[in-house]
Amino acid sequence: MKGNETLKANKLRRGLKSRHMTMISLGGSIGTGLFLASGGAIHDAGPGGALLGYFLIGIMVYFLVTSLGEMATYMPVSGTFSTYATRFVDPSLGFALGWNYWYNWAITIAAELSAATLIIKFWLPDSPSFLWSALFLALMVGLNLLSVKGYGESEYWFAMIKIITVIVFIGIGLLMIVGIWNGDAAGFRNFTSGDAPISGGWLAVLGVCMAAGFSFQGTELVGIAAGESENPRENVPRAIRSVFWRILLFYILAIFVVGLLIPFTTDTLSSDSVGASPFTVIFEKAGLSVAASVMNAVILSSVLSAGNSGMYASTRMLWVLASEGKAPKLFAKLNKRGIPVHALLATAVLGMLAFLASFFGDGQVYIWLLNASGMSGFIAWLGIAISHYRFRKAYVAQGNDVADLPYRSLWFPFGPILAGVMCMTVIIGQSISAYSDGEVDWTLLFASYVGIPLFLAVWLGYKWKRKTKVLKLEECELDPSVD
Repeated sequence: MKGNETLKANKLRRGLKSRHMTMISLGGSIGTGLFLASGGAIHDAGPGGALLGYFLIGIMVYFLVTSLGEMATYMPVSGTFSTYATRFVDPSLGFALGWNYWYNWAITIAAELSAATLIIKFWLPDSPSFLWSALFLALMVGLNLLSVKGYGESEYWFAMIKIITVIVFIGIGLLMIVGIWNGDAAGFRNFTSGDAPISGGWLAVLGVCMAAGFSFQGTELVGIAAGESENPRENVPRAIRSVFWRILLFYILAIFVVGLLIPFTTDTLSSDSVGASPFTVIFEKAGLSVAASVMNAVILSSVLSAGNSGMYASTRMLWVLASEGKAPKLFAKLNKRGIPVHALLATAVLGMLAFLASFFGDGQVYIWLLNASGMSGFIAWLGIAISHYRFRKAYVAQGNDVADLPYRSLWFPFGPILAGVMCMTVIIGQSISAYSDGEVDWTLLFASYVGIPLFLAVWLGYKWKRKTKVLKLEECELDPSVD
């Protein structure tokens, strides 16, 4: 195949070390979802409901990432979702998942540019927005132009900032709960009073699951990075194993601390402002007067990290699509440092155009793009579950021994089936907020689901044009193609 010949001629550099992979895995889902949105989850569902929602989605993500880890360790390629679906399910599904994921992260870049500009306004309210967005876009492009190590090193330090912040927060919070820090032990009174355990019923918990799902998006980046890991057979499993502990420590324990220290009825918890972040509120309670500025800086680093990761992931996906003949050949070219420059610049242009769209009219087009992007992440996750189920079935059907896999996910087939069902539940439940008081908000309903018809149009359009079929298990291509 022409696409495969191009792929062999143009190889990405395996420059990501073990510490880079671990930090990409650790930092992938730590961001505004934890620092800001967690407060809203506690306010809407109570501390018990928030813990339950994040725990359930944490289980789903754990199975998804271990499924991805099994495939990425066996077949470490940057295309992941696109390549695995193409080889194990149906080439048309691989085509749709690849373009879906590229679009998802390219639009996310635009969202992060908007968020970074708002964060800077906290310190410099009169500064021009366009200047900061241009500066941050140039920074993201620059870090990705250097080398794959440039991305890995920047993500290492971005993740380190977030991890240190969460650990310090949990440490101080626990000391406050028992009364060691400020002498006033909070105990469990905020967790057990009134409707605190689960406020708002199970619909509120479902709403938390939606928010938690968005918060955890980015955990799959370790699969994208596997294609440029120095030693994927060792580094990917090591990074994957940290996922469960990250979910337990950084989300579950942090939400537990917030629920004990701040009454869930506090209205400011539902605010997205830095000053109302539960992290800021608790740091201020601890007597740290510079808490707002410190948290603003941490959140800025999280936003830049998300944008940087988006630039990396979408660039690699576009390169793979071009290498496999599913995108213009121009995007398959690499420079001397192994960077797909044309794919990088195309991604940056789309991100900037989407950002500029927010300045025209009422920004409705931009809002729809963002909503479609949010749905795209869940579609990618569903693709992981389906691809892994088919991979393992094909592996056994072709006479291979599961014991020979370099890394095995737990509880197959229960794991990918459970993750797939939960992912479908989250996708279907996207529009729960569109139904209120017996009325339907059709605009919100459309915005929630616009990503699905876009994905189906790409998938079925390619299927109709190329006449592709679902592969038989014996036809699945299991050659790992490792360098």
